[in-house]
Amino acid sequence: AICGHGCKYGECMGPNKCKCFPGFIGKTCNQDLNECGLKPRPCEHRCMNTHGSYKCYCLNGYMLMPDGTCASSRTCAMVNCQYGCEEVKGEVQCLCPSGGLQLGPNGRTCIDIDECSTGKAVCSYNRRCVNTFGSYYCKCQLGYELKYVSGRYDCVDVNECVTNTHRCNLHAECLNTEGSFKCKCKQGYRGNGFDCA
Repeated sequence: AICGHGCKYGECMGPNKCKCFPGFIGKTCNQDLNECGLKPRPCEHRCMNTHGSYKCYCLNGYMLMPDGTCASSRTCAMVNCQYGCEEVKGEVQCLCPSGGLQLGPNGRTCIDIDECSTGKAVCSYNRRCVNTFGSYYCKCQLGYELKYVSGRYDCVDVNECVTNTHRCNLHAECLNTEGSFKCKCKQGYRGNGFDCA
């Protein structure tokens, strides 16, 4: 089976037919499925969509049960958690719906962990980290674009000279470099390549 466009989050099952991993959709399985929009709804109270999955959380005064339902809890109502709570050995603890969130100083609200600045994020050398609320993703470095090459997605150098996105002077030559470009004034002209006289 050959899938010309590849299957980003899935596997190739037949000529250009992808079978997506759970949580992903699309012809090439490159789109995240928003489980929170499904019918029947996967969560009893509130739902937070995540990359390839989702998290349930409860309204204030309820606590999240192991099966994803929300049970009324007098003690939870008193604590006033942002994303629901759980009782452990008679003690009430507020919960955060994602590993990329942590309890704030007040012990009730959840604040974002910036994985990019704390070094928790793992991005390959030619990708940069972009922080999101509760998570992060890896984006191609500036001067690179995501392309499907020899069976996988990779960040490939953009040839600014071919795409005409360079800002070289009319009397200069454009020279492509890894992730960037250079401008060189043509013979008989002098300057830095952006201004030639």
